[in-house]
Amino acid sequence: MSFINFSSREITCKIVYYGPGLCGKTTNLQYIYNKTDPQLRGKMISLATETERTLFFDFLPIAFGEIRGFKIRFQLYTVPGQIFYDASRKLILKGVDGIVFVADSQIARLEANEESMENLKSNLAEQGYSLEKVPYVIQYNKRDMPNIAPVEELRALLNPKGVPDFEAVASQGIGVFETLKSIAKLVLVEVRRQAG
Repeated sequence: MSFINFSSREITCKIVYYGPGLCGKTTNLQYIYNKTDPQLRGKMISLATETERTLFFDFLPIAFGEIRGFKIRFQLYTVPGQIFYDASRKLILKGVDGIVFVADSQIARLEANEESMENLKSNLAEQGYSLEKVPYVIQYNKRDMPNIAPVEELRALLNPKGVPDFEAVASQGIGVFETLKSIAKLVLVEVRRQAG
């Protein structure tokens, strides 16, 4: 649920990057952060545990303009990849407006991708959400690695509904902003629809 601040005339939308451990969620956020004008973004906050970290920052992209005189601000989050941080994942999903599911393209990680997608669905369901109602896109990351699954196989496994999906090499910035622009547009369509 986007947050409306009437005094600053801003609508804040929350986008969560979800996926298995070490799939590139953090790499996506770091790339976006590093390539965004410092005047348009807040400070990146990293909540580190012994084996995982959750990143967060918000930014105010000029390109998306305004809705009814309100500026649009996006807050980008990553969730911890490891399954034993499930409570953190659930907390981060609260109030989500859009999701980027980051899949690891390596064949050895197909099962981890599938488990993470199922975990996403169950965590959303616990909060009364579903992937049918929350805008989401899929990113097939690590396309530069050896032993990767064909995109068709990844689509069959993770994207039976045919939502927008993107091939990416987040460490090089390939597909990172395309993914972000796509989810941002879907979220804004939903915000405009709710604004009537």
